[in-house]
Amino acid sequence: MRQASENTYIVDSLEMPEIFNRRNPETTKKDYGHALLIAGSLGKMGAAVLAAKACMRSGVGLLTVHAPACGMEVLQTAVPEAMVSIDKGDFFCTSLPERLDHYSAIAVGPGIGTQKGTRKMLQKLLKALAAQTGKRTTLILDADALNIVAADKKNLLPLLPIGTILTPHEGEYHRIFGDGDAIQMAAQHKITIVQKAHHTRTISHKGQVFINHTGNAGMATAGCGDSLTGIILGLAAQGFAPAVAAMLGVFLHGRAADLATKNQSQASLIASDIIEYLKIAAL
Repeated sequence: MRQASENTYIVDSLEMPEIFNRRNPETTKKDYGHALLIAGSLGKMGAAVLAAKACMRSGVGLLTVHAPACGMEVLQTAVPEAMVSIDKGDFFCTSLPERLDHYSAIAVGPGIGTQKGTRKMLQKLLKALAAQTGKRTTLILDADALNIVAADKKNLLPLLPIGTILTPHEGEYHRIFGDGDAIQMAAQHKITIVQKAHHTRTISHKGQVFINHTGNAGMATAGCGDSLTGIILGLAAQGFAPAVAAMLGVFLHGRAADLATKNQSQASLIASDIIEYLKIAAL
């Protein structure tokens, strides 16, 4: 990583062993965070699977996936390492797990849809996290969670807990913030914004901008955003600060894609390939 200006950094290399691989041999899974992923709906359980697998590959100690009843068998089969919390809804997420304080980080959005019950669930979650006292739970919003916020931004943007990470592509960003400058928006709402693009920018609420230089055109494929959400969730659950978890997650995501395309064409790259190469991306 190199400094381009006072508050702008180019992220083209990182000392990964120093950042990511120092583990005390006396630790247990409880020392590496418990993540909650709220994801999936009828016909979109693949998004939940991809995000869950990426989260597990990112070093989290424990992962619970909260999903509608229709996703139970899919998740238990595809991601046996994760625990599954079953929503009250059969086909969409409409409720929350009983104890949110069990989790060190929560991600919402991959494949959840924008049904009325799902919108109410997200509003309830934002209010619950905003009311937390003591240690805060890092929240990551992606995909349909961003669409829900965009549809009711007047009421929902003020509810975002301090440190919330948003991961919008260009269209999602403009639906939420219009033509607002991302640095100003991050500062105003005290959040971290990940602007997904050719060179993804991670912007902290303190005005720091991290411009990522890993990744390739093969990442323009379904499921890549879901895998990025899972990576950031796993890092945030382990205790990385929101902006650091986001910046590091974007770097690892792109680096894994670069490693994958050393052995295959960019056109053939799929999100599952990126997740598979996470196991060496941090070496």
